[in-house]
Amino acid sequence: MQAEIKPKFHHLSTTKKNGGIYEKYIKRPIDFVLALIGIIVLSPVLLIIAILVRINLGSPVLFKQGRPGLNERIFTIYKFRTMTDERDENGELLPDSMRLTKFGKFLRSTSLDELPELFNILKGDMSFVGPRPLSVMYLPYYTDEERLRHSVRPGLTGLSQINGRNTVNWEERFAYDIEYVNNITFINDMKILLKTIAVVFKREGIVVSGTGKVIDFDEYRKL
Repeated sequence: MQAEIKPKFHHLSTTKKNGGIYEKYIKRPIDFVLALIGIIVLSPVLLIIAILVRINLGSPVLFKQGRPGLNERIFTIYKFRTMTDERDENGELLPDSMRLTKFGKFLRSTSLDELPELFNILKGDMSFVGPRPLSVMYLPYYTDEERLRHSVRPGLTGLSQINGRNTVNWEERFAYDIEYVNNITFINDMKILLKTIAVVFKREGIVVSGTGKVIDFDEYRKL
C-alpha cells in the first residue's frame, strides 16, 4: 500500500496552511488514547526489552536527548539504548559504528528502540504521525520553509519514513515533511501508519548514523 501524498520538491510554501478540524481538535485526543492503550498492551514487551537492554548494554536502559518539538520547544525524547559506553584509552567514546552492537542493530531495524516514545506521545511532546524530531544541533541550518516541519508536533513516524526512511537526501526528506504539514488529515495519517508497519516488517531504508553511510544535516549544509 502506498501513501497517496506526493512531495512537491520545488516552490514550497514558507507558511503553513490552516489546519482542519481533524488537526485542531481530533488528532491530539486520538494520539493520547492510542498511546495510553499502547503502553498498557505493550507493557510486558517494554519490560522484557528493558531487561534485555540492561543485560546486553548496561545502564541506563533509556537513551534521553533534547529534541526540537512543536514551535521548536525542546523536549526530552525517550528511546531504548542501543549502544555501549565503550571508550578509548583517552576516555573518549568510540565511534557510533563501534559501539552499536548486534542487539542494538536489531532494536533499531525493528524500531523497537522507539517504543518508549509512546510516553512522549502521551505527554503531548509528540504525535504518532509527523516529521521526525531531529537533533537540536540542526536548528541553525534550516531554511525558512524547512522550519515549517516544527509547526506541528513531531511524529513517531512520518511521510519521509515511508518513502525511503534514512536513505533519501535531506532536501527530499524535508520536502516530504512539509508536504505532510500542509496535508494533515485522518486518512493520510492512517495511510502513513499502515505503510509504516509494512516498512518496519521489511526493515527497509535502514541507515545507521556514524557508519559513514549517512551524513549529519549540519555537515551536509556546510558542504
